[in-house]
Amino acid sequence: MGGRFITLEGGEGAGKTTQARLLAEAIRAAGLEAVETREPGGEAGAEAIRGLLVTGAPGRWEPLAETLLHYAARVQHVARVIRPALERGAWVVSDRFADSTAVYQGDGQGVEAAAIAAIHRATLGDVAPDLTLILDLPVEQGLARAAARSARNRYERFDHAFHARIREGFLRRAASEPKRCVVIDAARPAEAVAAAIRAAVAERLGLVLPAAA
Repeated sequence: MGGRFITLEGGEGAGKTTQARLLAEAIRAAGLEAVETREPGGEAGAEAIRGLLVTGAPGRWEPLAETLLHYAARVQHVARVIRPALERGAWVVSDRFADSTAVYQGDGQGVEAAAIAAIHRATLGDVAPDLTLILDLPVEQGLARAAARSARNRYERFDHAFHARIREGFLRRAASEPKRCVVIDAARPAEAVAAAIRAAVAERLGLVLPAAA
């Protein structure tokens, strides 16, 4: 079985990092190579850009400038991590990808969808995940989870209305691309979420994964 590209998306506190790790572990347990990565970041230059994006005040960047920074990081990530892994047959599991930019900078901050799509085409062409798992939960629950972690990042400091737009934006994207996207109820315990993710991978990509030990 050749490599596949799976992304996990959703608002703050949805559990994407935990679920990306569990999914990558399950893929390895099935005897396949799994590359677990994240955005913004996943590669040295992209991680440097990440530092610019997740620190400072919410209004630090003009929304279009912020979009371009995300795509600068993404070009590095795709060229140096994602594409080489897929070419050698590995499965790539990424905590966020282009949907986050479309939603956070588009729905959340008002950058025109056509502008973001044009930037994507110009920088990455038709690069897209084989499967996108959108982890959905109420905004209040997600922000409470995020607040229970270490110091809040820049995006967690945006107002409640911003986060409400984010949730709605992800659900609209899932509805507009049902062949690629699966909405996962992330309000449940982590193992229940992981089981739903394994079921989606089996149904959509034909890979049956073992449950966590």
